[in-house]
Amino acid sequence: MQRVLSFFLGALIGGFLGALLALLLAPSSGEELRFEIRERAQRLRDELRQAAAQRRAELEERLAALRSPRA
Repeated sequence: MQRVLSFFLGALIGGFLGALLALLLAPSSGEELRFEIRERAQRLRDELRQAAAQRRAELEERLAALRSPRA
């Protein structure tokens, strides 16, 4: 029982110290980090939409070519 308690206490202390170090060593504040994450997510979303639109146009051209009567 003592070993289990020691393990959980060590894990709790380790987690606390890890979280504390992460906060102290973070390159930017929480607000700045959230803003950067939002900006990156928006850029990724825009790129995905653009790539999807381009691929859709390519596929529609191929479908039109396949549907057209062959001479």
